Amino acid sequence: MMDDEETGDLTDFGANVSRETFYRLKRFEDLLIKWNPYASLVSRKSVSDRRDRHFRDSAQLYRFWPPSCGNWLDLGSGGGFPALVLACQGLDSHPETGFTLVEPNAKKCAFLKTVARELGLNARIETVRAESLEPQNADVVSARALAPLEDLLGYAERHLAPDGLCIFPKGEGYEREIDAALQNWKFDLDIVRSETKNGAAILLARNIRRV
Repeated sequence: MMDDEETGDLTDFGANVSRETFYRLKRFEDLLIKWNPYASLVSRKSVSDRRDRHFRDSAQLYRFWPPSCGNWLDLGSGGGFPALVLACQGLDSHPETGFTLVEPNAKKCAFLKTVARELGLNARIETVRAESLEPQNADVVSARALAPLEDLLGYAERHLAPDGLCIFPKGEGYEREIDAALQNWKFDLDIVRSETKNGAAILLARNIRRV
């Protein structure tokens, strides 16, 4: 049995995570704190609020995991959010899903590779920009705090499978990004309210095509 403190910690990482997932995320957190001064993975201001700001914000995306997903592509992975959080969550429940993390910064990639190796995650790291990567035909394309929606749709057009899903968390002002994107793109869109940030949303886009 876990004591109250352990249960609280577990909840802080995201609702209903397993004991195994908790320990993976805790090790990820320890590595983040250790590496952050060297690799600037997250802002120094957000380190103190890391569980809510980064871990729980990423973990909420687990509910959108498609039933059949072989290749999950995450763009601008930075400190591993959301991709490595999701890889921790899905290691036991979705062993068929492989993650590809795309990050051009070499220091951040060294960190991502260390986390993936130490936690035994099904993830590979590409030190390259999204526009330079060979088309991936991914079942899911995700990106968090990378670029405006219009640019993300351009990346998705290159890398997403025809029946794939884009998962793009967005902060306040996402409506303006949608309006701007509609000038050059057509897409099917579902908007889901964020569980961790007031005024924020998760944009779920499919069937992306240029106008």
